Amino acid sequence: MTHSILVLNGPNLNLLGTREPDVYGSETLADIMGDLAAYAEERGASLRTQQSNSEGDLVDAIQEAMSWASGIVFNPGAYTHTSVALRDAVAGSALPVVETHLSNVHAREEFRHTSLLSGVCLGVVGGFGRHSYFLAVDGLLRHLG
Repeated sequence: MTHSILVLNGPNLNLLGTREPDVYGSETLADIMGDLAAYAEERGASLRTQQSNSEGDLVDAIQEAMSWASGIVFNPGAYTHTSVALRDAVAGSALPVVETHLSNVHAREEFRHTSLLSGVCLGVVGGFGRHSYFLAVDGLLRHLG
């Protein structure tokens, strides 16, 4: 069975490669997403990727995914800690969602230690840099069977 997965990226992830490379690495989001798409394809899944700096666009993407996706890998960026709207969209979608972070948010500033989304997600992967996305895809595919 082939699964379709939305990989959704939130604010400032379009700056990967130049934004705080000591925290986020030197690869671009396009580099990571290209490798991730090939990785998923090897496992019988297809990916659609999207990035937005706009909370409303991210809500729309989650709602649209309800009509075609088997699940979502979601790096909400800073909205992790602030967005009730994204939490409600994830909860309302009934799709399995894996919250994903490049950095270990618990090893960073105190305000990053709270996620408004974790409680409505299938799981959380973070702290492994680019590999967080690959681990999230693996976990989602295992869940989907």
